[in-house]
Amino acid sequence: MARLIWSPEAADDLERICAHIASDAGEYARLFAQEIIALISELEKHPRIGRVVPEYGEENIRERIYQNYRIV
Repeated sequence: MARLIWSPEAADDLERICAHIASDAGEYARLFAQEIIALISELEKHPRIGRVVPEYGEENIRERIYQNYRIV
């Protein structure tokens, strides 16, 4: 199983995005966070899911797309 590492910046970004969504729709912010976490957590069991990030070109750095968000 692969190891998933959240950078402090990524965690802060998710919190900021959820806070912004919560200002209009608190329940949707909670669901959004759950869906992002579930999507990214899939990488632990399936590390080759998603595409290699072109800017890095490293096999172990992947990205997933969720709605309008690119998650590296």
